[in-house]
Amino acid sequence: MLDQLYYQKADEIIAFYGKKPSSLIPVMQDIQGVYRYLPGELLTYIAKEIGVKEAKAYSVATFYENFSFEKKGKYVIKVCDGTACHVRKSAAILDAFMKELGLSDKKHTTDDMLFTVETVSCLGACGLAPTCTVNDEVHPNMTPEKVVELITELRGN
Repeated sequence: MLDQLYYQKADEIIAFYGKKPSSLIPVMQDIQGVYRYLPGELLTYIAKEIGVKEAKAYSVATFYENFSFEKKGKYVIKVCDGTACHVRKSAAILDAFMKELGLSDKKHTTDDMLFTVETVSCLGACGLAPTCTVNDEVHPNMTPEKVVELITELRGN
């Protein structure tokens, strides 16, 4: 069960956009922006408050890849695997992140909730390939060595 503060924050966001069905996506985006994921209980609450069917809210949340029902770390790292990045060895970048953070294909977030690593089809920075983002900040021309440096920097060491 979610803490009452989750519902209070949802009410603030809903009030900002208005209690109308067209508010669904912006409300979901803002909720995910605050919590780094979309709590299922809260999605049910949002649907009821803005007047859409729960099934509709869930279909929207599962259709768009940017929405996640899983908690994410403080630092969300997205490794590009688009064509330009792929041919410039982005797989080695992903492997370096996974190894450095002790993650796997089945585990994308560290136990301390500090890091989440994901792959994306394109970050739109092809001329800087291979790239990754950390909380939407682009890191260009990545190498496995730069991965270690970046993680060390983010950990504050």
